[in-house]
Amino acid sequence: MIADDDLDFDPPPPPRRPFYRRKRVLVPLALLAAFIAAFLLLLTPDTDREAMIAKYGGPGAAFAAGPAGQRIHYRDQGRRDGPAIVLLHGSNASLHTWEPLVERLGGEYRIVTLDLPGHGLTGAIPGRDYSAAAMIEAVDVVAAKLGLDRFVLGGNSMGGWVAWRYALERPARIEALLLLDAAGMPLRKGERPPESNVGFRLLEYPLGRWLATRITPRMLVEQSLRGSVEKQEIVDEAMIDRYWELLRFPGNREATVIRARTGREPEMAARVREIRAPMLILFGDRDRIIHPSAAQTFHERVAGSELLLLPGIGHLPMEEAPDATAAAIAGFLKRRLAMRAADPETR
Repeated sequence: MIADDDLDFDPPPPPRRPFYRRKRVLVPLALLAAFIAAFLLLLTPDTDREAMIAKYGGPGAAFAAGPAGQRIHYRDQGRRDGPAIVLLHGSNASLHTWEPLVERLGGEYRIVTLDLPGHGLTGAIPGRDYSAAAMIEAVDVVAAKLGLDRFVLGGNSMGGWVAWRYALERPARIEALLLLDAAGMPLRKGERPPESNVGFRLLEYPLGRWLATRITPRMLVEQSLRGSVEKQEIVDEAMIDRYWELLRFPGNREATVIRARTGREPEMAARVREIRAPMLILFGDRDRIIHPSAAQTFHERVAGSELLLLPGIGHLPMEEAPDATAAAIAGFLKRRLAMRAADPETR
C-alpha cells in the first residue's frame, strides 16, 4: 500500500470567486463615474451677455456695427480734438488693460480702445474668423464709426502683432506705431520658446483645447495672470474677476481655441522692414510670454525705430509701469510727429 502522504500532486486551485470578476468591471466604472462627477463639478458656464455689458461696459457702452455683422465694443475717450491713438489689447485681455494710459495721456490725446473679435464684450463674430485679417477689419469698423482717417496705432502682445500687420496693409492711415511687448518676431539663434503661462501651455494640447471651452477655473485665470507679469501687486481680485468673467463671455472661449489652432503667418515677419511709420518698441525686460530679445529683432528690422526696455517689468507695461510707459509714449509722439509734420513727403 502507498501512504497518503507519499502521493505527490498539487490540489486543484479553488474556483475564482465572482467578486474578482466584478472587481474588473466595477473599478473602471468607478473611475469613469469619478471623472464624470469631477467634470460636472468643474464645468463652468458662459457668463450672461447683458450682465457683463452692464458690469464692464456701463450704461454708455458703445458698439460699432460692421458690414459682415460684426459688433465691436469700443471706448472713445480723452481729448476729442487731440491726435488720435487707437490701442489694441493682447490675447484673452480686453480694452480695460489700457485704462491706466487713458488716465495719463487722455488730457492731450484722443484715445480709442476696442475689444478685438473673440474678446471682451465683442465676443464671437459671424464666421468665427479670428485671423489677422479679421482683427484688421475690426479696427476699420471702429475707425469708420468715429471718422478716423489717420491715427497712431498701438498694441500689446497679440494686439501689437495686429498693429504692425495693420501698418503693412494700411500704411497711409498710420501716423506712428507703438509696439508694447508685441508678438510676431521669430526666435533668435539659440533661443528656446519662452516659459509662457499655464493657460497658454494648456492650449498646446488637444485635450487642453477641448477642456478650455468647458472648464475655466478662476484659479487657473489667476495663475495665468501672475505668470504674465513681474509686478505681482497689480493682480488684485477685481482684475482676476474681470479676466475670468470676460473670458467666459459668450463665444470668447471658443474663439481662444480657434486662435490657438490658427497660424500666425510667421513669414510675414520678414515684411516688417517695409514699415515706414515712426515706431516705438517698448518691452518689459522680464517678459516671460515673449522674449525681450524680440524687441531687438524689431529694432534691427525697422529703420529709424526707437527701442526702450523697462527694467523689472513683465508682459503688461501699460499696467505694471503706467507712468514710465505713458511718459515714453508722450515723448516719442511729440518728437517723431513733429519731425513727420516737418517732412514735406509726409504732409
